[in-house]
Amino acid sequence: MAFRACSLNDLTPGEGLRIDSVNPPIAVFLTDEGDVHAIDDTCTHQDASLAAGWVEDCRVECPLHESTFSLLTGEVDQPPAKRGVRVHEVELEGDDVLVELSDKAPQLPPGVTL
Repeated sequence: MAFRACSLNDLTPGEGLRIDSVNPPIAVFLTDEGDVHAIDDTCTHQDASLAAGWVEDCRVECPLHESTFSLLTGEVDQPPAKRGVRVHEVELEGDDVLVELSDKAPQLPPGVTL
């Protein structure tokens, strides 16, 4: 079941917004092209927020060690991370950003538990 994660007005192109109301937290991104994506917020390498990363070419770069993750597939494109993150389905309903959480198990970094 989808939930309201935020409003489109809460998002800034090229930046992420951390949503803490779910566990593990997710990050919602608005690309410069106007697309909205949602992925797990925690880097799979170490406990860092991907919402604080840099977005370019539909990828987010972790602010800690520069691993990059695809906003489309969640796959990791650049080490040191070796595992990807979950991608969540996003639907826009007016100004509301609705997110349907993936039913896959999250890939959390060492030492981080739900």
